[in-house]
Amino acid sequence: MEKYRFFEHTADMKFQAYGKSLEEAFSNAALALTDVIVEVKEVEQIIKKEIIIESEDKKALLYDFLEKFLYFMDAEHFVISKIISLNIEKGKKFRLTANVSGNVGLDKYSFKRHVKAVTYNDMIIDEKPENVMIQVVLDL
Repeated sequence: MEKYRFFEHTADMKFQAYGKSLEEAFSNAALALTDVIVEVKEVEQIIKKEIIIESEDKKALLYDFLEKFLYFMDAEHFVISKIISLNIEKGKKFRLTANVSGNVGLDKYSFKRHVKAVTYNDMIIDEKPENVMIQVVLDL
């Protein structure tokens, strides 16, 4: 099964990410986001970080998770290249806990394009018993 696929989208970038579980699809969506910006395979896995996010629903959780990746790149020049672990729990809110690795130095890697923001436009989380598909549109 492929991890993610890119699509033409007017002035933006649309992708679909896939997984056997919601967690795997979220992980692949995050890697797709990184791959839009830099060549993800080039990024060394030197630094580890933990991400904890709580949101009202799954779409908000996905949005907040991907925006965290953009924050790390823009504010800390930290590029995430691997999702070591990712867990999603449902309580009063949805809670995502992820351990990720990557490296500081956005300028060290083959830069492709700048992503301004993740959008809710055309966002889909399609959960089926055998797989999950996530669709995201990025504002470039």
